[in-house]
Amino acid sequence: MRILHVISSLDPVAGGPPMVVSRLAAAQAATGQDVHLVIYDTPPVNDQIDADLRKIPGGSRLTLHRVPEPSRVEWIFSTNARRVIEQVAPGMDVVEVHGIWDPILRAAARVAHRLGKPCVLAPHGMLDPWALSEKSLKKRIALAMGYRSMITHADLLHAHSAYEADSLREGGFNPNVEVVPNGIFLDEFMPLPEKGEYYKRHPELQGQPYVLFLARLHEVKGLDILADAFASILPDLPTTRLVVAGPDFGARAGLVEQVRRLGIADRVHLVGPQYGREKVMAYRDAAVFCLASKHESFGMSVAEAMICGTPVVISENCHFPDVGEVGSGRVVKRDAASIATGLREVLSSPALRERMGAAGQTLIQERYTWERVARRSVEVYEQVIAARAARKGGGSVRGIVSSRCGSLRRPARGMQRRRPTV
Repeated sequence: MRILHVISSLDPVAGGPPMVVSRLAAAQAATGQDVHLVIYDTPPVNDQIDADLRKIPGGSRLTLHRVPEPSRVEWIFSTNARRVIEQVAPGMDVVEVHGIWDPILRAAARVAHRLGKPCVLAPHGMLDPWALSEKSLKKRIALAMGYRSMITHADLLHAHSAYEADSLREGGFNPNVEVVPNGIFLDEFMPLPEKGEYYKRHPELQGQPYVLFLARLHEVKGLDILADAFASILPDLPTTRLVVAGPDFGARAGLVEQVRRLGIADRVHLVGPQYGREKVMAYRDAAVFCLASKHESFGMSVAEAMICGTPVVISENCHFPDVGEVGSGRVVKRDAASIATGLREVLSSPALRERMGAAGQTLIQERYTWERVARRSVEVYEQVIAARAARKGGGSVRGIVSSRCGSLRRPARGMQRRRPTV
């Protein structure tokens, strides 16, 4: 099957979607699919993107089509992006666009619709009620100016969790919704480092147990609640530290002021973004991972913590109910008192942490590997292709699932393609 993914950028600084898309595409390629991505050129980080792809299992099999770095006019009209997509899309069996509000995505959906190509839309949480409430007027205007049509005309909405699927259905955007979660490449984490490696790199932690936050420093992630909760447990657990890892998305200054005001600045360590093995070491040595988000469609950092054997304390808004079901941590209300109760319980019992860590690893290995997710995604694409073919032929789509697409067209001649340099 020939699959085209469209996303504005694979720059990891942009947060979860670039990481998710690159790994989904790579996992699909590893199963034998011919997978292409259209992205905007980002010269300062092109080499880093290619290097990151080479490290992902299956990443070297991807074909990248880079649209010239966008000007302000391009960001609005996506003229160059549309031209590239028009060259690539005719040879594809299915097009998946990732996100909502970028004009390149609307251009991709329009091209797919005009060519009669099945189009799958992955909102990545951007159509959840909370997300729509942020800058709501701007988003209502955007919906009226063509983005709603992009959503309603998609053959399928790709949700990453049952919560997101319910939100999409209740929002009335498009009744065709399928859950295909995110996953973990075990090869990116295994073998796990020996415990103590992160402590060696960060002697300021003095070998003391720490609560780990690892995500964007953004107000949606609940750092203010975590800081209050952490301050409240210190009288009972005075040797505990809080490690805050991730790129600043506007919340760092507020956190620095808050911990100063709370009198806990000497117990809080802001270590910046953590990638690769450094990130795995941070998870591995943490006594507990904590995320008090207002909203998550699928908490990748929660899954990463669990595959490293680290117990988690998360808010209900993280929408990861499996944590409570298998006992890999605590799912609590999103307030400082509840977060503190969960942290205090986990930190006070090494035996409980051991059981929770083992349960989390089993959960990820059995339900959330990229290999499993890739196979499921291809099944969903096949169903979408079969449904479109049945509609075109006037037949019923009930029970129709294509096992493989036999006749695959090649991309347009002369289209420049770039594979990550190996």
